Amino acid sequence: MFSSFKGLLSKKTKGIGIELTPERVNIARLRKKGQAFQLVTLASAEVPEGVFQEGQIVDSATMAEIIQSVVAESKVKIKNAATAIPGGRDTVTRIIPVPAELDDRELREMVLNQEAGLYLPFPREEADVDYQKLGFFVDEDGIEKVQVLLVATRKEVTDSYISTFQQAGITINALEISSFSLIRTIREQLRQFTPQEAAAIVDIEFESTEISIVVDGVPQFSRTVPIGTFQIQSALSRAMNLPPSRSTELLQGMTVPVMPMDSVGMPKMGGTNPGTAAMLRVLGELADELRRSIDFYLNQGDNLEVAQLLLAGPGGAIGQLDEFFSQRLSLPASQVDPVAALSLEVDQEIPSVQRPGLGVVLGLGLREAW
Repeated sequence: MFSSFKGLLSKKTKGIGIELTPERVNIARLRKKGQAFQLVTLASAEVPEGVFQEGQIVDSATMAEIIQSVVAESKVKIKNAATAIPGGRDTVTRIIPVPAELDDRELREMVLNQEAGLYLPFPREEADVDYQKLGFFVDEDGIEKVQVLLVATRKEVTDSYISTFQQAGITINALEISSFSLIRTIREQLRQFTPQEAAAIVDIEFESTEISIVVDGVPQFSRTVPIGTFQIQSALSRAMNLPPSRSTELLQGMTVPVMPMDSVGMPKMGGTNPGTAAMLRVLGELADELRRSIDFYLNQGDNLEVAQLLLAGPGGAIGQLDEFFSQRLSLPASQVDPVAALSLEVDQEIPSVQRPGLGVVLGLGLREAW
């Protein structure tokens, strides 16, 4: 599994997981307890508009202050952390085949300096690239090859994270893509699928949704679409004549009505109030993007059928959203509970509406567990 950019995985003091989002900074500290884990610290602070947008830190000084404040308020003394970059236009994850006979030095040279440039939407010299060897296979010509998971992000994004954490007085132990953190959190849940089955993880965040199709714990396909809880909330607020707000608390009490479908697979809107109808339209657009992503994956050759949708992120907590997607896409769907997935021991109850949004930060905390 992908570890880190720029050699940041060198053995260092264990720390905490810190997740940066356009809406909040989340921190989690986990402690090993036998074969299980205990959640020692879980805290969060709001991020003002204009500090973090489209996967990039726009105002590093303000973000550093927010990180410092939430760490200080939590009375955490550790100065090391793992963090993650959200998937999007500035990140790439691809599985590529390379000749099996290459030694480690030759493999590194080929992947980082030859193959990487073929798969990046930005110049190779502007990218930080890492890779992880996966399994061996024999191709259609009978040649043994090895699959390599290639991960890259723009240097300017990587550098902005490093700079922000330096300003906050924290050393980054590891910097990864957020989908990998989420996969780490729910890996036991993913083990229910056979190597012949794919699962689609739908991580509904504040301003976007990352769709990751995973086989045997490894992402085979990733795509980010610009629909998140903010867009759903905004449509709901406009329809109900409420003032615009970055707060998505209104969604936490919402339940998606499971309605009969018309002949083209759209929910029949008769008798639906304007707010619900507006929310359903945005969720319908997200369902369409999900369908396109799954169809694209399936059309790429010998890919496996998608067995289930796993809904995560803050938007994954919307009531009956699993039933809505299951009905729209004719696929089983379930909402992820990261606390239950890790069998975490917690000192205080974490409300069910908050749990789906903890997948990434708990995955970061898990790799820093002490």
